Amino acid sequence: MFRRLTVTGLLALLCHAADFSTRYEEIRQQATPQQLYAFLSALPKGGDLHNHGGLSVYASVWFNLATSPKTLARNRFYTLTEFRNCPDYPDSAPRFLNIQKATWNQLSDCAKSQFQPLTDLTPKLKQEWLSSLYIDKPGEGRDEFFERIVIRLGELSKDPYLLADALVENMKLFGAEGLRYIEAQSIPGGLDVNGNPVTPEEADRIMQERLRQPDALASGVTMRFQWVIIRYRPDAEKQLDTAYAWVAAHRDRWVGINMAGREDNDKGYALRFLPEYRKLRRTYSDIPLSIHAGEKDNPGHEVRDTLLLGATRIGHGVNLISDPDTMLLMRGNRYLVEINLISNKVLEYIPDTSLHPFPEYLRFGIPVCLNTDDRGSWDSNFTDEYYTAVTTFHLTWKELVDLGRNSLTYSFAEPALKQQMLSSYDAAVTAFEHRFDQPQWQTELQRIKPQYSGYTTRTWGFKQ
Repeated sequence: MFRRLTVTGLLALLCHAADFSTRYEEIRQQATPQQLYAFLSALPKGGDLHNHGGLSVYASVWFNLATSPKTLARNRFYTLTEFRNCPDYPDSAPRFLNIQKATWNQLSDCAKSQFQPLTDLTPKLKQEWLSSLYIDKPGEGRDEFFERIVIRLGELSKDPYLLADALVENMKLFGAEGLRYIEAQSIPGGLDVNGNPVTPEEADRIMQERLRQPDALASGVTMRFQWVIIRYRPDAEKQLDTAYAWVAAHRDRWVGINMAGREDNDKGYALRFLPEYRKLRRTYSDIPLSIHAGEKDNPGHEVRDTLLLGATRIGHGVNLISDPDTMLLMRGNRYLVEINLISNKVLEYIPDTSLHPFPEYLRFGIPVCLNTDDRGSWDSNFTDEYYTAVTTFHLTWKELVDLGRNSLTYSFAEPALKQQMLSSYDAAVTAFEHRFDQPQWQTELQRIKPQYSGYTTRTWGFKQ
């Protein structure tokens, strides 16, 4: 699982890292906030292991793709802009719910009149539509995200062609930040233009065909997939059976299984699934598990219970800090915690980031890496995660580099790909060190033009 280095190579790597550590501390302490952000945007990065597929896509990307000539030649999307008390349409539907033409065609005239084509939105309505898919206002939090934004995205992410285009655009954006690898959580399937279900095999074929196109390959990012199960649903066990069979049959591109969903919904508690996982392990071998656990406000043993399911990676792990026995178990062990700093702040699991348990896990010896979670809903990027970590917790150069290396080492990528990415990452880090290990590092930083996210601008006031 771990990359092998010769003794000479390891000593050279450590020696150079130690040499650059001095320069890095100089940059970290003397650079302006914008310069430090530019430095971290150019930093080579490993993988985004905790990535919620369609929810990691920016609203602007969804809009541009959904209204593009390519999409309009095949499908059309409508959004709910006003309520007219239609007797046959639920009042509980959130404003700016998105549906495709086939669904709109089936509505009554009254219900149809509540929707507008995305192509016809006024500039004001378009801006409101974009904002509706972001948590960008005071008072918005986990209820807005789980109960409205996830629902609002609607049938945009169910169109397999549109979803494939959106994930490729995401790859390009991640690649521009120096990322190499994404493990996207997804459920293969969707709807065709007539509103009929698309089989998992057909949806996967569409996705893989799109990933082989030149622009996807040119992004420099490799994408693999995890089948994600919404844990609190009554049919979650059945979905788990389906996921195991699917991943076992598609191991070249589907590399693991995840379980997600609000953990404050107790119907999805981890030990509910222990008999099912044990049953499935009688049939299937070596199906990697990365499962959400500990994304809760209150102390608990959710992480311990999730390890018992067979997970080797834990998503979030916020309340792991309250379980010292499990921390000792994970220390220096085969388990990794996927840290999501901005997500935990925006959803108010850790409102004060300075109190996040991330540095305790990192410096206690529990393997960790940084991730973006549902970055499309935070309007953030990967550099925002690194900037938050460095400015809040004063990460050393070794810690910074190890975060990227951990994300590749603990990925579920096939061994040959993993080795290739680790070699590429180490070479890029060495080149990065040579680039900035000079007294005139400020001059070199001027060459970098980072793309600020909406979160960057709202949080730190940076502007292009």
